Amino acid sequence: MSFFRRPDYQSDTTQFINKLKEQKPELEAQQLQGRSLLWDKEIDRDVQKEYKDGSVAQKPYVYQTNA
Repeated sequence: MSFFRRPDYQSDTTQFINKLKEQKPELEAQQLQGRSLLWDKEIDRDVQKEYKDGSVAQKPYVYQTNA
């Protein structure tokens, strides 16, 4: 260990999060459960391809009439 080594710095935010995790140990499990509701989903590639194939290409200038 170096003679001039300073203690490891932790920001106020990091200290707050660590303290919160100590007070509520179930917090991380709740976060993972909430994340799984919106983000951790299996993607059906066939449905995604059908959706993409079914879309209509947008005209270069959408307000132009066909007259």
